[in-house]
This record gives sequence, structure tokens and C-alpha cells, in this order.
Amino acid sequence: ANTGASGLYNAFLNFPVYVSVGGIELFAHSGHTMTVSQVVNDALMAIFFFLVGLEIKQELLVGELSSPKKALLPIIAAFGGMIVPVLFFFAICHQQPESMGAAIPMATDIAFALAVLASLGERVPKSLRVFLAALAVVDDIGGIIVIAIFYSTHVSWLPLGIGIALLGLILLLGRARIHTLEPYLIIGVAVWALFLHSGIHPTIAGVLTALCLPAGTKVHIGHLAERLSELTSHLSTKAVESNGALVLSHEQLESIQKIRTTAARAISPVQTLEHAIAPCVNYFILPLFAFVNAGVAFGGFSSEALLGLPAAIFLGLFPGKAIGISLFTWLAVKLRICSLPEGLTVHRLLPLSVLGGIGFTVSLFIANLSYDAPDLVSLLNEAKLGIFAGTIASGLIGYFWLRSTLPKDDAAA
Repeated sequence: ANTGASGLYNAFLNFPVYVSVGGIELFAHSGHTMTVSQVVNDALMAIFFFLVGLEIKQELLVGELSSPKKALLPIIAAFGGMIVPVLFFFAICHQQPESMGAAIPMATDIAFALAVLASLGERVPKSLRVFLAALAVVDDIGGIIVIAIFYSTHVSWLPLGIGIALLGLILLLGRARIHTLEPYLIIGVAVWALFLHSGIHPTIAGVLTALCLPAGTKVHIGHLAERLSELTSHLSTKAVESNGALVLSHEQLESIQKIRTTAARAISPVQTLEHAIAPCVNYFILPLFAFVNAGVAFGGFSSEALLGLPAAIFLGLFPGKAIGISLFTWLAVKLRICSLPEGLTVHRLLPLSVLGGIGFTVSLFIANLSYDAPDLVSLLNEAKLGIFAGTIASGLIGYFWLRSTLPKDDAAA
């Protein structure tokens, strides 16, 4: 965006994407073919939010949000991490159109935050990783609610009603114990298209589809173990070796195929899809999203402009996020509403809270929704600058500060 290739970059972003299936143009909205930028933000990011929905469902069922006792502390911490950054933002930018981006510093990028934590190795107590992950999931829920309420346009009730009916059909298919993925994927694409034309942001379709998918199976674990034991007993017959390579007998091959089929029945659609699409999201969709949305034209920033929107977002992410998370957590502990998990001490809570200010992906996404108009391009550039600065500061300071609180050896505390 700051080189001689900026014209080519902008031409790529505005290039129309025409895909027709059965005579129906897939990427079209309001009679216009969607551009590369729109396809990434409205279609591919729906897949990202679909993965977020799958992770939320897992956490609600078997993770740190599966019981009120487990969920209360990260919920309180996340609430503080959302409300305090917004207050920091409004302290600087309280007038339109800048104030439309108040939700930008609310977000925590779970992937980047956990990646920074993982870079500290096994010295990091498991309780810190669990707390940060649960907090980020609650943060995601808050961000999704904000997108659904404040960043949806005029609602067309007919496509929205049909989309909701299809979500009900997904629930019925789950109750009918249908675990093949194809029906869910086809219906999910239809729900996305209907939400796109309804005025509700289509990424919400990804989240709702994920939450409606069946998360369990009716396989009895004892019966599964017995069946697998029976099938593996057939593998004990001697295999044939050819030039040092193993060649399975017909009986062994049949047993392995049955083991695969039997084991697959124990894995729910939620778990299957989560493992299937995570690499695509992490290594293709998110890098492409960053390439499309992270371009900032640095020329033309005045000192007055830097002290406005960029400063509001920067201070919301750092230190606003850290203050909100740590303050609300401390109050919950002091008021004996919750207790800190083992390994999460007060002197580790502060730097861990700083990592909550890593808001890259979802913050950029909300910034694009907030300033999605030709006359607001300069504000979008300013918002991106604040996001980058706040994310980098939170990541670096959080990393080195937390590292100083951990034991020097490689043993987990």
C-alpha cells in the first residue's frame, strides 16, 4: 500500500469474483458481483467465524465454559476486557464518525495471543493457557453479538426467516442422528447466502450454523472399546514383507478399514469439522484476510490525526484491555465471587492480561465494518494504525513481562 505497486494492490482488491453454480451467481449482492475484498470479508471470514462457533460450542460442552463455576471467572474478566477499552476509546473519540469504531479495541485475537503464550514453552502453567483461551472465547462471543446488533444493515425478514428455518433443520438432522457432513455443509452455505441478502452480517451465519451442529454421538464408549479390541485382534496374524515393506493381508486390510469406520462414528460433526477446516483457516484464510485488510497508506498522517482515532484504539488495546481484565478479575477474587486457578498468581495475571490486547484479526474486521464507506477511508487507515500499534505493544510487553515471572528452568510451574 506504500509502494509503487499500490495501484496493482488496489486493483486486486476491487477485482470482481464471478462464480456461477447452476446459473446462479454465488458471489453477488444487491445485483452486483462481489469483489475480492468483499469475498474475503463476507464469505471466507464466515468460515473463520464458523470455526470460532465450533470452538465456542466445544468450550460450552466440555471446556472451561462447561459449568457456571468454571465459566464465571473468564466471563467476568472478558467483560472487563470489553467495557474498559470502550471507555478509553470514548474518552478520546466520542463524536461521529470516529465513535462508530468504539468496538474495535474490544477484541482479542485468540490465535495470536495463544501463539505468543506458546512461544514461552512448557514453563507456562496450563492454567494460564486455559484462562486466556476461555477469556478469548467469551471475547469472541461479545464481538459476535456486537457485529450482529450494530453492524447489520436494514433487515429483510423473508430471507432471514428462511435462514432461521434452515438452522432449525440442522438441529432436527442432529436429533435424527445424521452425522454425515454433506447435508450440514449444503444447508450452511444456503444459510450464509440468505443471511447475506437479509442484511444480517453473513459471518453471523457461520457462527449460528456451527452452534446448531450436533456435538455428540450416541456411541457407547464401552461398546466402542470392545469393538475396537475385537477388530485389532485380527491384526495379530503375520503380515507379508516385500523388499522390507509391509504388505497387509486381505483380512488385515478389512480390519483396518472397519477400525477407521468404527472410530469415525465416535467423532461428532463439530469435532470432525473443527479439525478439518482449522488448517485452511489458519494457513490460508487468515493470511489472505491480513493481506487484503492490513494495507495502510502511511502518507498524510498529521500529528492531530495520530492523537485522535489511532490513539483511542491504541489505548483501548494497551493498556485498556489489560486494566479491564486484571481489574475485574481482582475484584471478583476480592469479593470472593471466584478464586484464581492454581498457577495464575496476581503477578502473572497482569502480564497475561496485557496479552489480551492482541486484537489483530477481529479488530481489523470490526474496523472494516465501522468505516465501510468511500469517505471514511482515511479513518479506516487511522484505525488500522492504532490496531497494529496496540497489538504489537501488547504482544511484546506481555511476552517479556510474563517471561520474567516464570521459572528459569523448563519445568511447568
